Amino acid sequence: MTPTTSSSIAIIPARGGSKRIPRKNVRLFFGKPMMAWSIEVALRSGLFSDVVVSTDNDEIAETALRLGAKVPFRRPLELANDHAPTVPVIGHAVTELEKQDWKFEWACCIYATAPFITAEDLRAGSELIRSKADAEFVIPVTEFPFPIMRSLQIAPEGNLKMFWPEHELTRSQDLEPAYHDAGQFYWGTKVAFTTRQGFFNSRAYPVVLPRYRVNDIDTEEDWTRAEKLFELIRPDAVV
Repeated sequence: MTPTTSSSIAIIPARGGSKRIPRKNVRLFFGKPMMAWSIEVALRSGLFSDVVVSTDNDEIAETALRLGAKVPFRRPLELANDHAPTVPVIGHAVTELEKQDWKFEWACCIYATAPFITAEDLRAGSELIRSKADAEFVIPVTEFPFPIMRSLQIAPEGNLKMFWPEHELTRSQDLEPAYHDAGQFYWGTKVAFTTRQGFFNSRAYPVVLPRYRVNDIDTEEDWTRAEKLFELIRPDAVV
């Protein structure tokens, strides 16, 4: 295989052992395998010399190749279980590509179940990680819809308690906004992906996404919600 010479590659982790939604990565979502939406936007963005899929599964590998991605290695089983964190999975991919003499400086992990991802967001992440001299990662985030400092917990006794009772009487508009990981993509340097264990540190920078374009897909309910949102946001793409 001819090694890449571009400074950026996309890596899509797509294991075969999804339990809550069997065959999640290749299940049809508006007429296409779910992972097709991520592969196509990565190819269309013009940011990457290659789009690589990291998988342990033959069906996923064949689907990825048909969609225009590359599968130059197979992911080991110890990184294809329910508990394998994302950073070591991408770190393994980076190491395998370097063994094959692929030349790149940045990698972008794109989740296989991210139908709301846009080329514009990927470009924003690419520009940000290049503009910050100390940046290790760039992560899309979105704001919580309600102040987390007013959040409640159900105690073992069944009653309600506040996580931060000191803010019971604080007005919502006076509390600092909080954000969570949007779960779509992660830009990172190849050094960060091979040496860090997680994304969140002082060298991680955010790309802020609107809440309506963020939908994690882990359960059948999540899948149904994604379909409803997609019909509203992308009616042009609905088959």
